[in-house]
Amino acid sequence: MTQSDILHNIENRLGIAALNPMQIELAATDADNILLAAPTGSGKTLAFIIPLLKRLAAPGRGCRGVVMAPSRELVLQITSVVKVVAAGYKVTALYGGHKMEDEVKSLTPVPDIIIATPGRLLDHINRGNIQLADAEVLVLDEYDKCVELGFEHDMRRIVRRMTHLKSVILTSATTAAEMPDYLPRTAWKAFDYSSGASSSKLQKVRVQSPAVDKADTLAALLCAIPQRKVMVFVNHRESAERLHTFLKKARIPAGLYHGGLDQHARQMAVELLQNGSVNILVATDLAARGLDIEDMEAVVHYHIPPTAENWVHRNGRTARNGAEGTAYIITSEADNLPDYVEWDREYAPKGECDTSALTPSTATLHFNIGKKEKISKGDIVGFLMANSPLAPGELGRITVFDHEAIAAVPAAKARDIVASVASAKLKNKKVRVSRVIP
Repeated sequence: MTQSDILHNIENRLGIAALNPMQIELAATDADNILLAAPTGSGKTLAFIIPLLKRLAAPGRGCRGVVMAPSRELVLQITSVVKVVAAGYKVTALYGGHKMEDEVKSLTPVPDIIIATPGRLLDHINRGNIQLADAEVLVLDEYDKCVELGFEHDMRRIVRRMTHLKSVILTSATTAAEMPDYLPRTAWKAFDYSSGASSSKLQKVRVQSPAVDKADTLAALLCAIPQRKVMVFVNHRESAERLHTFLKKARIPAGLYHGGLDQHARQMAVELLQNGSVNILVATDLAARGLDIEDMEAVVHYHIPPTAENWVHRNGRTARNGAEGTAYIITSEADNLPDYVEWDREYAPKGECDTSALTPSTATLHFNIGKKEKISKGDIVGFLMANSPLAPGELGRITVFDHEAIAAVPAAKARDIVASVASAKLKNKKVRVSRVIP
């Protein structure tokens, strides 16, 4: 693609009128091999997409571009942007947690760009579903995280199949990432934006807990900031489960996100947060990277982050793209506070906790059919507006997956909507509609 076409699509299809300095610099470089160090929330995805697309041949010539990322969530986030900007190119996402046969179908005709987790991509290669000999451009996004998660061996085997590789873009949290020996040894151009990790619009607030168990302090804090979209970070899966259970018993609606949950459960937790059916997500550091959740107003460090990198990436979930945000650090006398944990002020939540203020006004409806059944967002809009008491403007975010879909509606009308569509058909198909309970 030409740079003018890319910038036109960014402005007219993504609504971004001006690039940030990092994106401008990568758009201008002619270097074949690029090392980009940048924090989460900095616009890194768009920054590497521009040189990726500039280096691609015309569409319809086989797979020429490959992007590898460490998580399914990050793969989907990148795919959503590439599909919009790379008009005319076939883009396919490959990741675990859904049907292999659906992915196999998506590989015919051969996509121009594949965006995948390393393990899933190698699985397809070993099955003979795809070959990458003609691939010319490779992006290894969050390479340091890929290595941390044990994908080094998979990436090495995949890259060795790319016998015509001409350009590599490697992104990392810092420029200290050691260059792997299976990548080209020719000159690399480094772009270091890692120092931009701290947003000037991020307020860091310390909240002291009188008890070593901080759960009651967390509940008081959440009650003091009702209707704000919040991610609560803990250090272990077991802690996430325990804290999620505590909040449910306290009648504080919250989602749950950690690596012990299957892909579907994690996906639904994120969607419910995105569409407003819950405002709170209890998560491990798995959620600190790769999730692009709109309008995240605050993060809470329930546990002190174990590394400076965790601190940066957690905080990067809020105050994104010039918006304001707050990071709350709950501390007790049992905590040893490392140098990288700092705050601008202290705050002590006061008063009784009225949990009714934390109840979202939005609910999520689930449909048991999706893309593979030829259902689109427009189909769901027409179905609900024709068969339910929804008024114009009341229907919220709709997400359509391979074999299911969800739609956000006013919580006060959810029961009536489910009852009213019980016998209705969607595109002459019998459909089961139910309310998702967080």
